[in-house]
Amino acid sequence: MRTPRVKYQSSWEQKRFKPPPGGSLIVHLVVNVEHWVYTDRMPRVVLPNPQGVEAIPDVPNWSWKEYGWRRGLPRIMDILKHFGVRATASINGDVCNAYPRMARAMHEAGWDFMGHGFVQKSMLTVDDERQVIADTKATIEAFTGKKMRGWMGPGLGETFHTADLLAEQGVEWTCDWAVDDLPVEVETKHGPMVGVPYTLELNDIVVYALEHHSSPEMYRRLTDSLPIYLEECRESPRVLVISVHPYVSGVPHRIGYFRRMIEDLARLPGVVFMTGSEIADWYLSQA
Repeated sequence: MRTPRVKYQSSWEQKRFKPPPGGSLIVHLVVNVEHWVYTDRMPRVVLPNPQGVEAIPDVPNWSWKEYGWRRGLPRIMDILKHFGVRATASINGDVCNAYPRMARAMHEAGWDFMGHGFVQKSMLTVDDERQVIADTKATIEAFTGKKMRGWMGPGLGETFHTADLLAEQGVEWTCDWAVDDLPVEVETKHGPMVGVPYTLELNDIVVYALEHHSSPEMYRRLTDSLPIYLEECRESPRVLVISVHPYVSGVPHRIGYFRRMIEDLARLPGVVFMTGSEIADWYLSQA
Protein backbone atom coordinates (compact mmCIF):
# COMPACT_ATOMS: atom_id res chain seq x y z
CA MET A 1 0.00 0.00 0.00
CA ARG A 2 1.30 3.43 -0.91
CA THR A 3 1.09 6.14 1.72
CA PRO A 4 -1.81 8.59 1.45
CA ARG A 5 0.55 11.36 2.54
CA VAL A 6 3.01 11.59 -0.37
CA LYS A 7 2.04 10.86 -3.96
CA TYR A 8 4.50 8.72 -5.90
CA GLN A 9 6.27 10.47 -8.76
CA SER A 10 9.37 9.28 -10.59
CA SER A 11 12.19 11.65 -11.52
CA TRP A 12 11.14 11.34 -15.18
CA GLU A 13 7.78 12.91 -14.33
CA GLN A 14 8.98 15.75 -12.14
CA LYS A 15 8.58 19.36 -13.04
CA ARG A 16 11.74 21.28 -13.97
CA PHE A 17 12.33 23.98 -11.36
CA LYS A 18 14.17 27.24 -11.79
CA PRO A 19 17.28 27.36 -9.58
CA PRO A 20 17.40 29.78 -6.66
CA PRO A 21 19.85 32.70 -6.80
CA GLY A 22 23.38 31.41 -6.33
CA GLY A 23 23.24 27.99 -7.93
CA SER A 24 21.43 24.81 -8.86
CA LEU A 25 22.85 22.57 -6.12
CA ILE A 26 21.07 23.46 -2.90
CA VAL A 27 22.82 22.25 0.25
CA HIS A 28 20.59 21.77 3.27
CA LEU A 29 22.69 21.34 6.41
CA VAL A 30 20.71 19.98 9.35
CA VAL A 31 22.29 20.01 12.83
CA ASN A 32 20.31 17.93 15.33
CA VAL A 33 20.35 19.45 18.81
CA GLU A 34 18.58 17.34 21.39
CA HIS A 35 17.66 17.27 25.07
CA TRP A 36 18.11 13.78 26.48
CA VAL A 37 16.27 13.60 29.81
CA TYR A 38 18.66 12.32 32.50
CA THR A 39 15.86 10.62 34.47
CA ASP A 40 14.52 8.66 31.47
CA ARG A 41 15.77 5.94 29.12
CA MET A 42 18.38 7.23 26.69
CA PRO A 43 17.24 7.61 23.07
CA ARG A 44 20.37 5.82 21.87
CA VAL A 45 23.25 3.97 23.48
CA VAL A 46 26.89 3.78 22.48
CA LEU A 47 27.90 1.69 25.50
CA PRO A 48 25.52 -1.13 26.56
CA ASN A 49 25.37 -1.74 30.28
CA PRO A 50 26.81 -5.00 31.68
CA GLN A 51 24.40 -7.96 31.72
CA GLY A 52 22.11 -5.98 29.41
CA VAL A 53 20.79 -3.91 32.32
CA GLU A 54 18.57 -1.00 31.27
CA ALA A 55 19.98 1.68 33.53
CA ILE A 56 18.25 4.82 34.79
CA PRO A 57 20.18 7.00 35.24
CA ASP A 58 22.33 5.96 32.30
CA VAL A 59 25.42 8.03 33.01
CA PRO A 60 27.78 6.84 30.21
CA ASN A 61 25.24 7.21 27.41
CA TRP A 62 23.92 10.53 28.71
CA SER A 63 27.55 11.69 28.85
CA TRP A 64 28.06 10.65 25.21
CA LYS A 65 25.38 13.14 24.18
CA GLU A 66 26.47 15.78 26.68
CA TYR A 67 29.98 15.91 25.22
CA GLY A 68 28.38 17.05 21.99
CA TRP A 69 26.74 19.95 23.76
CA ARG A 70 29.89 21.03 25.54
CA ARG A 71 32.48 20.55 22.79
CA GLY A 72 30.93 19.24 19.59
CA LEU A 73 28.36 21.95 18.89
CA PRO A 74 30.80 24.85 19.46
CA ARG A 75 33.23 23.20 17.01
CA ILE A 76 30.50 22.83 14.39
CA MET A 77 29.30 26.40 14.91
CA ASP A 78 32.83 27.82 14.61
CA ILE A 79 33.30 26.06 11.26
CA LEU A 80 29.97 27.24 9.89
CA LYS A 81 30.64 30.80 11.04
CA HIS A 82 34.01 30.76 9.27
CA PHE A 83 32.38 29.81 5.97
CA GLY A 84 29.29 31.97 6.43
CA VAL A 85 26.89 29.00 6.46
CA ARG A 86 23.56 29.02 8.28
CA ALA A 87 22.11 25.64 9.27
CA THR A 88 18.69 24.30 10.09
CA ALA A 89 18.64 23.36 13.76
CA SER A 90 16.50 20.28 14.29
CA ILE A 91 15.87 21.23 17.87
CA ASN A 92 13.93 19.81 20.80
CA GLY A 93 11.81 22.62 22.21
CA ASP A 94 13.14 22.10 25.74
CA VAL A 95 16.68 22.81 24.55
CA CYS A 96 15.73 26.48 24.84
CA ASN A 97 15.20 25.91 28.58
CA ALA A 98 17.93 23.36 29.32
CA TYR A 99 20.73 24.88 27.19
CA PRO A 100 19.79 28.55 26.67
CA ARG A 101 23.39 29.67 26.01
CA MET A 102 23.76 27.43 22.97
CA ALA A 103 20.19 27.97 21.78
CA ARG A 104 20.85 31.71 21.87
CA ALA A 105 24.08 31.26 19.90
CA MET A 106 22.27 29.32 17.16
CA HIS A 107 19.51 31.91 17.00
CA GLU A 108 22.00 34.78 16.83
CA ALA A 109 23.85 32.96 14.02
CA GLY A 110 20.65 33.05 11.96
CA TRP A 111 19.90 29.33 12.11
CA ASP A 112 16.40 28.15 11.22
CA PHE A 113 14.77 26.41 14.22
CA MET A 114 12.86 23.29 13.08
CA GLY A 115 10.80 21.66 15.82
CA HIS A 116 12.03 18.18 16.74
CA GLY A 117 9.70 17.24 19.58
CA PHE A 118 9.85 18.77 23.05
CA VAL A 119 12.52 16.36 24.30
CA GLN A 120 14.21 13.52 22.40
CA LYS A 121 11.40 11.00 22.63
CA SER A 122 9.56 9.17 19.85
CA MET A 123 6.21 10.67 18.87
CA LEU A 124 4.87 7.11 18.83
CA THR A 125 5.28 6.89 22.63
CA VAL A 126 4.10 10.29 23.90
CA ASP A 127 0.78 10.51 25.76
CA ASP A 128 -0.60 13.57 23.95
CA GLU A 129 0.91 14.22 20.53
CA ARG A 130 -1.06 17.42 19.94
CA GLN A 131 0.20 18.87 23.21
CA VAL A 132 3.83 17.94 22.48
CA ILE A 133 3.64 19.81 19.16
CA ALA A 134 1.96 22.79 20.84
CA ASP A 135 4.54 22.92 23.66
CA THR A 136 7.45 22.65 21.22
CA LYS A 137 6.02 25.37 19.00
CA ALA A 138 5.22 27.73 21.88
CA THR A 139 8.66 27.33 23.47
CA ILE A 140 10.61 27.88 20.24
CA GLU A 141 8.48 30.85 19.23
CA ALA A 142 8.80 32.50 22.65
CA PHE A 143 12.58 32.02 22.54
CA THR A 144 13.20 33.16 18.95
CA GLY A 145 10.37 35.64 18.44
CA LYS A 146 9.66 33.88 15.14
CA LYS A 147 7.09 31.39 13.93
CA MET A 148 8.17 27.77 14.05
CA ARG A 149 7.53 26.82 10.44
CA GLY A 150 9.20 23.40 10.16
CA TRP A 151 9.15 20.05 11.93
CA MET A 152 10.99 16.74 12.05
CA GLY A 153 9.93 14.09 14.53
CA PRO A 154 12.55 12.45 16.76
CA GLY A 155 13.89 9.59 14.67
CA LEU A 156 11.62 10.89 11.86
CA GLY A 157 8.81 9.17 13.74
CA GLU A 158 5.17 9.88 12.91
CA THR A 159 1.86 8.39 13.95
CA PHE A 160 -1.02 8.20 11.48
CA HIS A 161 -2.11 11.62 12.77
CA THR A 162 1.14 13.62 13.04
CA ALA A 163 0.96 15.49 9.73
CA ASP A 164 -2.65 16.48 10.36
CA LEU A 165 -1.80 17.77 13.83
CA LEU A 166 1.19 19.71 12.50
CA ALA A 167 -0.86 21.39 9.78
CA GLU A 168 -3.65 22.07 12.27
CA GLN A 169 -1.17 24.12 14.32
CA GLY A 170 0.18 26.05 11.33
CA VAL A 171 3.40 24.13 10.67
CA GLU A 172 4.23 24.60 6.99
CA TRP A 173 6.92 22.03 6.19
CA THR A 174 8.42 18.81 7.47
CA CYS A 175 11.58 16.76 6.99
CA ASP A 176 9.99 13.46 8.08
CA TRP A 177 9.63 12.20 4.49
CA ALA A 178 13.13 11.49 3.15
CA VAL A 179 11.85 10.32 -0.25
CA ASP A 180 13.39 12.65 -2.84
CA ASP A 181 16.11 15.16 -3.73
CA LEU A 182 13.43 17.80 -4.33
CA PRO A 183 10.57 18.99 -2.10
CA VAL A 184 7.28 17.08 -2.27
CA GLU A 185 3.72 17.72 -1.15
CA VAL A 186 2.62 16.05 2.09
CA GLU A 187 -1.16 15.74 2.17
CA THR A 188 -3.05 16.56 5.38
CA LYS A 189 -6.65 17.17 6.43
CA HIS A 190 -5.83 20.88 6.53
CA GLY A 191 -4.16 21.20 3.13
CA PRO A 192 -0.72 20.23 1.88
CA MET A 193 2.56 20.77 3.72
CA VAL A 194 5.93 20.92 2.00
CA GLY A 195 8.12 17.87 2.43
CA VAL A 196 11.63 19.39 2.55
CA PRO A 197 14.33 16.82 1.65
CA TYR A 198 16.19 15.01 4.40
CA THR A 199 18.76 12.20 4.23
CA LEU A 200 19.44 8.75 5.61
CA GLU A 201 22.66 8.44 3.59
CA LEU A 202 24.72 11.55 4.47
CA ASN A 203 23.56 11.21 8.06
CA ASP A 204 26.15 10.65 10.77
CA ILE A 205 23.86 8.54 12.96
CA VAL A 206 23.39 6.06 10.13
CA VAL A 207 27.01 6.20 8.93
CA TYR A 208 28.78 6.00 12.29
CA ALA A 209 26.41 4.89 15.06
CA LEU A 210 24.55 2.25 13.02
CA GLU A 211 26.84 1.23 10.16
CA HIS A 212 30.07 1.71 12.18
CA HIS A 213 32.16 3.21 9.39
CA SER A 214 35.52 4.90 9.95
CA SER A 215 35.85 8.66 10.40
CA PRO A 216 36.41 9.63 6.72
CA GLU A 217 33.22 7.91 5.51
CA MET A 218 30.91 10.96 5.47
CA TYR A 219 33.47 12.92 3.47
CA ARG A 220 33.92 10.00 1.07
CA ARG A 221 30.18 9.76 0.53
CA LEU A 222 29.95 13.45 -0.21
CA THR A 223 32.73 13.31 -2.81
CA ASP A 224 31.14 10.22 -4.39
CA SER A 225 27.71 11.91 -4.47
CA LEU A 226 28.72 15.26 -5.92
CA PRO A 227 29.33 14.16 -9.54
CA ILE A 228 25.82 12.68 -9.76
CA TYR A 229 24.16 15.72 -8.21
CA LEU A 230 26.09 18.15 -10.42
CA GLU A 231 25.21 16.19 -13.55
CA GLU A 232 21.53 16.11 -12.65
CA CYS A 233 21.58 19.83 -11.83
CA ARG A 234 22.02 20.53 -15.54
CA GLU A 235 18.36 19.61 -15.94
CA SER A 236 16.86 20.85 -12.69
CA PRO A 237 18.07 21.86 -9.21
CA ARG A 238 18.71 19.25 -6.56
CA VAL A 239 18.82 19.41 -2.76
CA LEU A 240 21.82 17.72 -1.16
CA VAL A 241 21.23 17.17 2.55
CA ILE A 242 23.86 16.66 5.23
CA SER A 243 22.63 15.69 8.69
CA VAL A 244 24.92 15.79 11.73
CA HIS A 245 24.68 15.42 15.49
CA PRO A 246 27.19 17.27 17.73
CA TYR A 247 27.99 14.18 19.81
CA VAL A 248 28.84 12.22 16.64
CA SER A 249 30.39 14.62 14.10
CA GLY A 250 31.69 17.07 16.69
CA VAL A 251 34.32 14.74 18.15
CA PRO A 252 38.03 15.37 17.38
CA HIS A 253 38.55 12.46 14.98
CA ARG A 254 35.55 13.45 12.79
CA ILE A 255 35.33 17.24 12.99
CA GLY A 256 38.16 17.72 10.49
CA TYR A 257 36.24 15.75 7.88
CA PHE A 258 33.14 17.83 8.58
CA ARG A 259 35.18 20.96 7.97
CA ARG A 260 36.45 19.54 4.67
CA MET A 261 32.88 18.84 3.58
CA ILE A 262 31.78 22.40 4.24
CA GLU A 263 34.95 23.89 2.75
CA ASP A 264 34.65 21.86 -0.48
CA LEU A 265 30.99 22.79 -0.91
CA ALA A 266 31.54 26.47 -0.09
CA ARG A 267 34.20 26.71 -2.79
CA LEU A 268 32.28 24.83 -5.46
CA PRO A 269 30.63 27.02 -8.13
CA GLY A 270 26.87 26.63 -8.40
CA VAL A 271 26.35 25.61 -4.77
CA VAL A 272 24.01 27.55 -2.50
CA PHE A 273 23.38 26.81 1.18
CA MET A 274 19.74 27.21 2.20
CA THR A 275 17.77 26.57 5.38
CA GLY A 276 14.63 24.46 5.49
CA SER A 277 12.30 27.46 5.41
CA GLU A 278 14.21 28.97 2.49
CA ILE A 279 13.90 25.71 0.55
CA ALA A 280 10.16 25.54 1.30
CA ASP A 281 9.69 29.15 0.13
CA TRP A 282 11.70 28.48 -3.05
CA TYR A 283 9.56 25.45 -3.82
CA LEU A 284 6.26 27.24 -3.13
CA SER A 285 7.26 30.18 -5.29
CA GLN A 286 7.04 28.01 -8.41
CA ALA A 287 5.08 24.90 -7.41
